[in-house]
Amino acid sequence: MQFQPYLFFDGRCEEAVEFYRITLGAEVTMLMRFRESPEPPQPGMLPPGFEDKVMHANLRIGDTTVMASDGRCTGKPGFEGFSLSVTVSNETEADRVFAALADGGQVQMPLAKTFWSPRFGMLADRFGVSWMIMTAP
Repeated sequence: MQFQPYLFFDGRCEEAVEFYRITLGAEVTMLMRFRESPEPPQPGMLPPGFEDKVMHANLRIGDTTVMASDGRCTGKPGFEGFSLSVTVSNETEADRVFAALADGGQVQMPLAKTFWSPRFGMLADRFGVSWMIMTAP
């Protein structure tokens, strides 16, 4: 069994993909726009001008595949009870990743030593995605 997070960006997916490519070294392994779909969407299923938005993208971040889309655009917040957890090998890398993701976002718990990690912190990035960054003990 394999679990993969699927993130929805309400029209900002391409911007988010580029942000994660730069900040986390994400590799885009697949990206399809709504206009490229082999089956066109039913009339009224997409907001006007959404043809060039991202229907589906796969990102490889370390050993993990993260999927993303501009779909499910409701314009209102939905389920928020999750965080993406990233474990890095050293404190310098934790500082770098944390600072990069926090740029334009909101720090919820600054990086600090905890009983389970030499470096742990939590933040929401500029897209509202929650992250937990930690250094392996």
